[in-house]
Amino acid sequence: MKRFTYKAKEQSTGKSIKGTIQAENERTAGKLLLDRGYIPESVKEEGTGFFSKAQTKVTANDRITFTRQFATLIGAGLPVAQSLRTVAEQTEAKGMKAVIEQINADIEAGRSLGEAFGKHPDVFNNVYMSLIKAGEVSGTLDSSLRRIAEQEEKNDKIMKKIRGAMMYPLISLIVIILVFVYMMVEVVPEVENLYVSMDETLPMLTQILVGIKDFIINFWYIVLIILAVVIVSLKQFFKTTPGIRTSANIKLNIPMFNDLFKLLYNGRFARIAQILLSTGVSVLDSVHIAGEATDNVVVQDVIEEAATMVQAGKPLSVALKDKDYILPLVPNMAAIGEESGKMDEMLGKAAQVYEDELDEKVNAISTMIEPLMLLMLGGIAAILVAGVLLPIYSLVGQIG
Repeated sequence: MKRFTYKAKEQSTGKSIKGTIQAENERTAGKLLLDRGYIPESVKEEGTGFFSKAQTKVTANDRITFTRQFATLIGAGLPVAQSLRTVAEQTEAKGMKAVIEQINADIEAGRSLGEAFGKHPDVFNNVYMSLIKAGEVSGTLDSSLRRIAEQEEKNDKIMKKIRGAMMYPLISLIVIILVFVYMMVEVVPEVENLYVSMDETLPMLTQILVGIKDFIINFWYIVLIILAVVIVSLKQFFKTTPGIRTSANIKLNIPMFNDLFKLLYNGRFARIAQILLSTGVSVLDSVHIAGEATDNVVVQDVIEEAATMVQAGKPLSVALKDKDYILPLVPNMAAIGEESGKMDEMLGKAAQVYEDELDEKVNAISTMIEPLMLLMLGGIAAILVAGVLLPIYSLVGQIG
């Protein structure tokens, strides 16, 4: 479907309004407006350039806000189509607004909510879709939507904490590199000139620093080109199937951060499985979907092996036991859930434990990184002092 901007008047009041609408063509867009009680004045297709695409991107916050608003209106007893129209009118984010309008157009055309949402897999993942379908069938759509919003908020909060923990060392490293480059470009040449003017031989370490300085000054553009090529190549590689698997393995095995990612994936699996089971989704389907929701193909493969065992008649606790990258609490709590008939509740408790541990782990990593960065900075400072200041003191001593 295409997106159109329109100007129209309300048939009942004559009030002028502006907005956007999703439709196959201008004629269909005009008909949809008439059906909604508007008299179209102009209908124009929106542009499709780079900036237009950037504006139509849907963020996690956009999706969470939409889900909460939609849940509130459904819970208040409004029909689905009217709820979607109301949310669309209140939504300022262009990308989310366009998606809502297209969903509403599909609903008004007679499609089910699951089918309408299913046309936007880049916005609504499998977990979202499963809960929508389960809520639609069971008549608990509002509670399903609230569960989705709560879980997405948790995921967003956790990922922000992890990015924050990983961003600190990255920024510190960039600052250290910039300081080093500045010293190479501004300070080392002065020391070199001083030794040349006095016809003295540079110490070995200072000669090495001068060599680095000459390379930076004379070949900086080559360095930038190489960096750009490496960054672009890595970005493209990590979009391929081997690259995605490599990235997944790195996260699970990288020192200092591997335990953090294991907590993240196990907590995410347990939480999503808990939500799905509580809405009536079968154990097998819940395991499949929760495995995909981990967003790590290596962990997903392990969970798929467990799902195959469940399909063959094994209990989930047995299927998950002693599996790589599956932490012990998940199968242990699953076993208790199988005995008590409260699988969703037990997995929810496991998820809560891992989410709490994840918070502690993020804080611990942040605390550990600070002295490491200081140590690295101190090492570079020691090299610069030995290669820059000591030679100057040596010259001053000779003059004295």
